[in-house]
Amino acid sequence: MINISSLMTRKKRTMNKSELIAKAWEAREKAYCPYSQYKVGAALIGINGKVYTGCNIENASFGMTVCAERSAIFKMVSDGCLKFKALAVVSADDGDGAPCLACRQVMTEFCESWDTPVYSAGPNSVYEHPMKEICPLPFVAFEKDKD
Repeated sequence: MINISSLMTRKKRTMNKSELIAKAWEAREKAYCPYSQYKVGAALIGINGKVYTGCNIENASFGMTVCAERSAIFKMVSDGCLKFKALAVVSADDGDGAPCLACRQVMTEFCESWDTPVYSAGPNSVYEHPMKEICPLPFVAFEKDKD
């Protein structure tokens, strides 16, 4: 028999960096990249505790391509969560799969804080940077004066 009170008092386990990166590798396998053959995967942890994954989705008109990071963020937002606490992006390159500038700008809109960790991983390396280093001068939304 299940003890209901023990279920209610259990703390949610937080996913660690290695597990998040593993989720990104899984997402990478779903990439649609018939033009570049360059697969990218991403995974993030929303402030709601859920993990959202994404992969790059190419289009014959390259400007319409969606990167893995934005794919994961858009899933998170469409699920009603507006902030993430960590993000991992993986590619076949060792560390060269860092987010593009468009992704960096979108990430600043939805990261929990400027200290939110971003992991960029390849088969043999993992780099970790806070958002403030990933996108040091973003366009940001400012509150209007309350006059």
